[in-house]
Amino acid sequence: MNDSRDLPVHGGKTAHGGALNFPVRKSEEQWRSELSELEFSVLRQAGTERPGTGLLLNEHRQGTYFCRACGAKLFRSETKFESFCGWPSFFDPHQKDAVVYIRDDSHGMVRTEVCCARCGSHLGHVFPDAPHTPTGMRYCMNSVSLTFTPDGETNVAAGVAQPEREKAE
Repeated sequence: MNDSRDLPVHGGKTAHGGALNFPVRKSEEQWRSELSELEFSVLRQAGTERPGTGLLLNEHRQGTYFCRACGAKLFRSETKFESFCGWPSFFDPHQKDAVVYIRDDSHGMVRTEVCCARCGSHLGHVFPDAPHTPTGMRYCMNSVSLTFTPDGETNVAAGVAQPEREKAE
């Protein structure tokens, strides 16, 4: 089984604290005008939606999950699994460089925060507690941080049509 210690984790500051540079940069005012209050809280302030409340928790169709803030492709449905933690869980990002990892020592514990590599938005956390998956990892994501586009439909956030079936990359 893999371990979150094997991930390329950036130290100390969250992506929102300015420690890393991201291709998509907007002011706090711009983000606030584009996102709902909950989306802003989770995506830009590293908040968390209540467990069991996310719209994508029980999404079981084939398709792609994108960053709600910038439309970057993050996960495929083939990597989603039932972890019974209250949030959508995946065992691997679409591409290794789709996300960045940040050391998170808030709330009296050390975790690995997962952020969008394109805009730095908070997505959730990753844990090495899924031995029944191919990677052993559980990417525990906030539904509000993601959008879902079924295969064959157009993702309006990213503006691209999703092929019926993608080839392994």
